[in-house]
Amino acid sequence: MVLVLLFVVSWPERGNGIEMNDVRKSVIAGSWYPGNPEILTSDIDGFLKNVPTELLNGKVLALISPHAGYVYSGQVAAYSYRLVEGETFDDVMVIGPSHRAFFHGVSIYNKGGYETPLGIVPVNVKLANDIIAQSPIISFVSAAHRQEHSVEIQLPFLQVVLDKFSFVPVVMGEQDGQTCEELADAIFESIAGKKVLIVGSSDLSHFHAYDKAVKLDSVVLDHIKKMDPEGLLRDLERGVCEACGGGPIAVAMLIAKKLGADRAKLLKYANSGDVTGDKNGVVGYASAVFYKGDSAVSVKGKRHVGVDTGLTEEEKNKLLEIARNVIEYKLAGKGIPEFQVESATLKGKKGTFVTLKKHGQLRGCIGFIDAKKPLYRTVEEMALAAAFNDPRFSPLNQEELKDISIEISVLTPFREVEDISEIEVGVHGIYIVKDFYSGLLLPQVATQYNWDRLTFLKETCHKAGLSSDAWSDKDTRIYIFSADIFGESN
Repeated sequence: MVLVLLFVVSWPERGNGIEMNDVRKSVIAGSWYPGNPEILTSDIDGFLKNVPTELLNGKVLALISPHAGYVYSGQVAAYSYRLVEGETFDDVMVIGPSHRAFFHGVSIYNKGGYETPLGIVPVNVKLANDIIAQSPIISFVSAAHRQEHSVEIQLPFLQVVLDKFSFVPVVMGEQDGQTCEELADAIFESIAGKKVLIVGSSDLSHFHAYDKAVKLDSVVLDHIKKMDPEGLLRDLERGVCEACGGGPIAVAMLIAKKLGADRAKLLKYANSGDVTGDKNGVVGYASAVFYKGDSAVSVKGKRHVGVDTGLTEEEKNKLLEIARNVIEYKLAGKGIPEFQVESATLKGKKGTFVTLKKHGQLRGCIGFIDAKKPLYRTVEEMALAAAFNDPRFSPLNQEELKDISIEISVLTPFREVEDISEIEVGVHGIYIVKDFYSGLLLPQVATQYNWDRLTFLKETCHKAGLSSDAWSDKDTRIYIFSADIFGESN
């Protein structure tokens, strides 16, 4: 008789370089939101399509988003996430309250990642540990994350609207003023030099009659609109209002203000009664944004055209360098080089126009309005198109190059207008569509020629090959957008 001994060795699974043992599995997929990835993506896309594009004259720093089941709060959450669709961030910081585990201080998940039906979102372990090291009240408490939904519920939206990203999951066991201040300071110190999106996860009042809920929630919303974290925490402690994630809201505000946010906007408010029709015991939801506004005034006292999208001077110079280099290489008969681009922002997807001027006069302008390619790639292609394929001009030649200046316009998302009073000369460009005709003029064109709103509309119609009054036809669609405009002559 032969005795055979079998030794079974269990090796940890890996996913995208992450130890599967360190991945926090979803606990709400299939209940709070669909467990099927196709249905989940379709639902989120549907929510986003129902949100009109919000044009902010500034840089988004922090969002507030609800954390109920998507059937109740998904449409409200979409108002926040629509603002950052197609953006690129180094990291996302999701801060939520603890509903199931009691513990002191704050817990940060500092390993592996979080899994949803759309895949694994990796945790930036180094950043998580850097924040933990900043304060004795911050640590990793396993129970804080095991069943908590307030962080996980935000991830599928982020996975749909952003390119690949890493994040740091933060769960607050205590939400008093001192804890909020220490957490905000720790995060701020640790994200210096990074482009980070802060997300504060919170619902508002719970299980009051509709009218009372609206009254209670209005107190929270007023503090959000005023960017008043101290007042919010004070009124929460007094029972004047309710928000299960009042601490995360306050922390998001504190960090945003430290990062330079000077404006806040309530994007959407609703409660479960608005969804179900049952107004006896409702839960409140809100989406909001904190951002750094564009000053709109230059040092010469003239209005700055367009908006500030948050591009640094280094990033702008890199784009201008790429634009000039591809033209130079083309004229020299050389192949276009592979540019080394490290910036996450430049790898993000944005519509872009490249304009060439010779002695101040237009010499070519071509753009791509859809955000389908990395920004730096779009600049490469549009620079070549403006130089050699603008049908209004002959191809650029070598002798002209020394007299050419380059201007780049990085576009914001487009929004259809219902009333032409929404068009602001100096901020907006116009895109007009009727039947098979379409035309676009950039924001700087109207200011260059000192047009008023009506003239701007007429000239855009002309650009589209339409009659000057076609903008007023009922079947004409008018879109506005803005742009971050910079050039070699700036």
